[in-house]
Amino acid sequence: PSELKANMKIKSITPRPPRKPRLERAASLDEKSWRRWRRFRTSQESLTDPNETSSSNGSLQEASLSPPVRGRASPCQQNSLQSSPDASEDSPMGKSRGGTSDLGKRASEISSAFGGLLRGKAFAGGKPRLSQIMPARPLPPMELNVASHTLRTANRIDSDYMDYRHYSQHKFGRVSSSLSDTRLHGNGMVYDNCSTDSMKSTFSLLTPIRSKDVRSRSYLEGSLLANGALLGAEELSKYFPDRNIGIFVATWNMQGQKELPVNLDDFLLPTDPDYAQDMYVIGVQEGCPDRREWEIRLQETLGPHYVMLYSAAHGVLYMSVFIRRDLIWFCSEVEYATVTTRIVSQIKTKGALGICFTFFGTSFLFITSHFTSGDSKVNERKLDYNKTIQALTLPKNVPDTNPYRSSSSDVTTRFDEVFWFGDFNFRLNKDRETVDSILNQNPGTDVSKLLAYDQLTSEMSRGSIFKGFQEADIHFRPSYKFDIGKDSYDTTSKQRTPSYTDRVVFRSRYRDDIQAVKYSSCPVIKTSDHRPVFALFRVKVRPGRDNIPLAAGQFDRELYLIGIKRRITRELQKRQEQKDQKSSSICSIS
Repeated sequence: PSELKANMKIKSITPRPPRKPRLERAASLDEKSWRRWRRFRTSQESLTDPNETSSSNGSLQEASLSPPVRGRASPCQQNSLQSSPDASEDSPMGKSRGGTSDLGKRASEISSAFGGLLRGKAFAGGKPRLSQIMPARPLPPMELNVASHTLRTANRIDSDYMDYRHYSQHKFGRVSSSLSDTRLHGNGMVYDNCSTDSMKSTFSLLTPIRSKDVRSRSYLEGSLLANGALLGAEELSKYFPDRNIGIFVATWNMQGQKELPVNLDDFLLPTDPDYAQDMYVIGVQEGCPDRREWEIRLQETLGPHYVMLYSAAHGVLYMSVFIRRDLIWFCSEVEYATVTTRIVSQIKTKGALGICFTFFGTSFLFITSHFTSGDSKVNERKLDYNKTIQALTLPKNVPDTNPYRSSSSDVTTRFDEVFWFGDFNFRLNKDRETVDSILNQNPGTDVSKLLAYDQLTSEMSRGSIFKGFQEADIHFRPSYKFDIGKDSYDTTSKQRTPSYTDRVVFRSRYRDDIQAVKYSSCPVIKTSDHRPVFALFRVKVRPGRDNIPLAAGQFDRELYLIGIKRRITRELQKRQEQKDQKSSSICSIS
């Protein structure tokens, strides 16, 4: 040390306490000084190695800029580190410093001598202590993930959903979430990517609700365009951007048969178009004895995406209204009324049944009827129509959306959209042989020659019935009268003429609000002498006010549970039958 005093100057290095407490025994002042000299030595050796990639600037700065600690220095420090700025200027090393290699060599000698003193004093009588090995390069960052491999596998997000996440953010602009990453970080929670994505609900299509909007108004009353209104324009545009909904309307005379079709898919879910409708309204005349079983079959066919909003009956006239479960909150209370057209009112086989409600700001009326039968009883059928529009007392509590265009003598004028369907019993004014010859000449969909003899088409053109109503173009064969279980028309002794008795007509307060998409029959259902007839519509919907009596999500829960349970049971039975069929083997003897 005496030679080094004259050759070089070393700034005073004093130890300082660690920044964070460590769970280890308290080190002496000599040990702390030794550790700092070890860092100094490592930094100096890195200067001599041109291939070293790690920088030593941080170590040198820490050693030179460390603040002095007031206290008593060790004897080794007093003997070997007696230097000052004045001495450094007078020493030869202060004026002319050597190269990097000389500096590294001298630093190595100093550390060796200093280490010997420490080993003789600080560690005398103890076990030898190995020096800490410092890595040449910084260690790679550790992944802060406490989730097990099984948990991460269970929470793994499919690539299809990742694509949907990008699409939903681009389409719906839902980038923010109620639980952000910064809140998770700030709370010091240990998390991984899977748990964060799950908690943020990034894939949800539900629009975030601001507490400010909830505070500003009540959900039981509000203006037409109020922000956050349940039936307002904002909510309507979110569910129906083009403000059009799809409605399926069907009518079927079941002829009172107890036997129901095995499968109703072809009836309720036709393959054209590809998508199911938003609302299903089915009217039945001469319905089966077990009405509840019929409703269960409808629920089973439509599946869990639909719920029965309402159903009503008038004798053997049934009507069921199914709607997508997401849309039940936008419906008003449902009301119904009935009319009996027979002279003896106790016999409820002929008459009408009406159901009405408001969806957003558009009022709907659905009427199913069974008019008087008979080839020549056209006037009686017109009387049935007139009695129905006058005696059907609707609406009751739901307010009229446009009372200035309503009439007290015609129920169909008190609603925005009206659909009237049923067995109207209008026939073809032609004999059986002529009708059969026309059908045989045109086995396809060209039935224009038959419609020239249609009673209903003729009466509607005159304006004597269904005033203001329209009917889509007919491109299907007559729906009446078939032999049960067959595709042939009546082969009995009566030889009834095939006719278009089952029809669907519609009217609207506003022009072009209702667009007919499809109008057809279902020839595969053969349990009755009538074929079911259905029509698909696109209907324009307008926003409304929240001050109407709301249904508040009411639906037939019991029917929903029974239908879904039966749907699952039938599917399991079908799979078991297929499994048994594959496992069975047939032995043949030659």
